[in-house]
Amino acid sequence: MSGEKIWLFDTTLRDGGQTRGVDFSRADKMAIAHALDDIGIDYIEGGWPGANPTDDAFFAKPPQLKTAKLFAFGMTRRGGRSAANDPGLNAVIDAEVGGTCLVGKTWDFHVETALNTTLDENLLMIRESLAAAKKRGREPMFDCEHFFDGYKNNPDFALDCVQAAHEGGASWVVLCDTNGGTLPDTVFDIVQAVKTALPDVNLGIHCHNDSGVAVANSLAAIAAGARQVQGTINGIGERCGNADLISLIPTLVLKSDYVTSVSEDNLPRLMGLSRLLDERLGRTPNAHAPYVGAAAFAHKGGLHASAAQKDPRTYEHVPPEKVGNERQYLVSDQAGRSNMLARFAMLGIEIDAKDQRIDKLISVVKDKEFQGWAFDSAEASFELLARRMFNDVPDYFRIGRFRVMDERRFNARGDLVVESEATATIFVGDQSFHEVAVGNGPVNAVDTAMRKALVAAYPTLANVELVDYKVRILDAVEGRAGTGAMTRVFIEFCVPDGTVWRTVGVSTNIIDASVAALGDGMIWKLLHDKVADPKAKA
Repeated sequence: MSGEKIWLFDTTLRDGGQTRGVDFSRADKMAIAHALDDIGIDYIEGGWPGANPTDDAFFAKPPQLKTAKLFAFGMTRRGGRSAANDPGLNAVIDAEVGGTCLVGKTWDFHVETALNTTLDENLLMIRESLAAAKKRGREPMFDCEHFFDGYKNNPDFALDCVQAAHEGGASWVVLCDTNGGTLPDTVFDIVQAVKTALPDVNLGIHCHNDSGVAVANSLAAIAAGARQVQGTINGIGERCGNADLISLIPTLVLKSDYVTSVSEDNLPRLMGLSRLLDERLGRTPNAHAPYVGAAAFAHKGGLHASAAQKDPRTYEHVPPEKVGNERQYLVSDQAGRSNMLARFAMLGIEIDAKDQRIDKLISVVKDKEFQGWAFDSAEASFELLARRMFNDVPDYFRIGRFRVMDERRFNARGDLVVESEATATIFVGDQSFHEVAVGNGPVNAVDTAMRKALVAAYPTLANVELVDYKVRILDAVEGRAGTGAMTRVFIEFCVPDGTVWRTVGVSTNIIDASVAALGDGMIWKLLHDKVADPKAKA
């Protein structure tokens, strides 16, 4: 109905972690959670407390979010024991977060064969587990696992499971197409039937993409009465993935009468959110992804480009700037200007929109991205690049020589050890600083040596912490491949007040790329601390 709200529940940090080849670090989870919060997501599922050390570390000190509510995920109690006597359930509901999302069986076949229990006991497991979460002060939600298969097989029992969750205090009961095999018409019919039978229950939808229709199924469920939708960034997830929130959100905001907590003004940030995840996973962004792909609004020469230049609506279903993307023509020299100006506004860079240096910066960025740089997920490096173009970055220091030596040897106890020693020369104004450091690996050694040199000149850098470091070997550039290929280094920094920034470096040499990213990280901090130019002091 017109004006009704659709609540957005992101499961990237839990469902996305089940993707083949994906292994989130705690730093990854923290960064993604903050990005989701910034864009306006209502609920963020952080993971499963007690399932693995990363999730335990994440929930031990969860991120402080501005508006989103953080949820822990887990299972209902096991059969034959009370909720109070189930360590797995209590590890989940004890997590110091706002809500708990519990999953339970709703397909009678699974209850009797996988759980080896009775249907009545399963209903008690659902009701009592949710009541325990609510009693603990957590907002309880329930994921109905394999709901559509269960409803087809035994609709009465599937509805009883929904009712049991509602009676247990669930604020939302989420119907899950767990194996991704249901089609949109069937999803619509079943969700509508559930809503008719249990009109007081707040229904959500959670779709997997095994049939390639997870987004369509989610929209069908919303049309039938679901008012919460679950999904992941870029649709990552087990097997074929989950419903893609990067496609669902703009569809709901721009193509429906529903409202979401992601405003139309925030939609341009979707592209950056999509790229942030790809960069953290070391993946190449999908150029043909709806809304945010590099080719989503690209018009090739010929009939399409000609028609699009006369009226972009001919081949564009929404204006690209609405979602942070840009229209591209092979003959255009203006592509990217509006996006660049939008990024300037976010960074507080004031410049005349007609300044010719903007075109030069666009050209430099595109050339660097062709070489392998990625500025979407390294906002600090982009800011420095832009400000340097406008002569707005002091010459705080110059990195002179650096050298790294690795030694692999057996110590006196016969243990194999590998040690890294780095020397670095840093020039600050007319002064030079030469330092040596031993580190846990070559990058840590270089970072320590650089930091020792820089802290002598800039004491505020002493509290800068390197919290994440990622390396990606890029596709061959100009014929370089294998061990000679380009290497991209992505570094995340933070300070005790919670400020986080990210930089990028690219080179055929991993240490050189790391030094470039480390240098940018320190310069960005000095710039934002408003440290004076050392030349001005002289």
